[in-house]
Amino acid sequence: MHTLIIGAGPAGLAMAGQLAHRGLPFTVLEASEHIGFSWRNHYDRLHLHTVKQYSALPHLPYPDVYPTYVSRLQLVEYMEQYAEWFGIKPLFNQTVTHIQPNPADGTWRVQTQTDTFTAERVIVATGYNRVPYKPELPGQRTFRGIIWHSHEYRNGAPFRNENVLVVGMGNTGAELALDLLENGANPFISVRGPVNIIKRDVFGRPAQPTAIFLSKFPNWFYDFVTGIAQKIDIGDVSAYGLGKPEHPPSYDTRRGKIPVIDVGTLDQIKAGKITVLPGIDRINAKTVTFSDGRELPFDAIVLATGYRPALEAVLGTDLAGKVLNEKGFPKNLWSDVKSLRCLYFLGYTTPLTGVIYGLNVDSDRIARHIAENNFVVA
Repeated sequence: MHTLIIGAGPAGLAMAGQLAHRGLPFTVLEASEHIGFSWRNHYDRLHLHTVKQYSALPHLPYPDVYPTYVSRLQLVEYMEQYAEWFGIKPLFNQTVTHIQPNPADGTWRVQTQTDTFTAERVIVATGYNRVPYKPELPGQRTFRGIIWHSHEYRNGAPFRNENVLVVGMGNTGAELALDLLENGANPFISVRGPVNIIKRDVFGRPAQPTAIFLSKFPNWFYDFVTGIAQKIDIGDVSAYGLGKPEHPPSYDTRRGKIPVIDVGTLDQIKAGKITVLPGIDRINAKTVTFSDGRELPFDAIVLATGYRPALEAVLGTDLAGKVLNEKGFPKNLWSDVKSLRCLYFLGYTTPLTGVIYGLNVDSDRIARHIAENNFVVA
């Protein structure tokens, strides 16, 4: 077996498509029973925040009938078509439990719950958002209402006329608050620090193509332009409880802090229909006390606290210490250290130019590296 790809979501499919396009053999392992499993289970209203022109997987555009911003179910349908087009046939129900090198022959051993695989190369593409992060908030267990993580949320219909607190204002938190409002709930968002916001459409045009263009310039220029654009398009939102970011969105993105791509939440905050609150001091039986001393009643709490890649569990402490950074994300797409040769990581960055656009760029780099360094194991 030449190359083993772990994961059959967008990252794994992008990698498989690149290899198939080059005629290089591979096998894909998928923990679930479906391609694109995570996308099948995201909240209903989710659409890509990036335009379809720059958000397709490698070597296969979206169907012409798809809208500019592809919906969740359309992306799932497209991923199935992509797999069929490139002859990608994952081995399903293969949850990887351990990855380790075989020093004797330079191969890699991948252990799943049921099988063991040996490969010359392993590409880990299990996703940036693999395991829900569920922090234990002070007093959380005393709360008598519903507490969900965002991965359990489908739509706001069950919360009509209820006070719902969304904890965290990343892209998911911002959009869930908007969805709650549109479904007749009374949404609130708890925000601990300044929020960097970008409009999905600037002056009636998608922002992503501009971000791609600016990414070709030096970082200082990119930061300067995005900072000016943000001041013009977003302005000072500190009066609404959203703080004042110290750096422009492009600067924060390079350091792993993802800006909010706004699809309408900010206007509703300004209109007073979505209330922004500070960080949580304590959760009580029917209320929440905030860091500014306010105590308000809530029927439900949605934790939009994000996800973790949780790679250390499958890599083991020793290997993880060599390839992951302090936040648990891969340091690089691959390492040139001999003992780490042929171990690749794809899909663990969130560039301002778009995640799937980034997958195209990075999967091409990995595929070229494999083709140019077609190592023959001893």
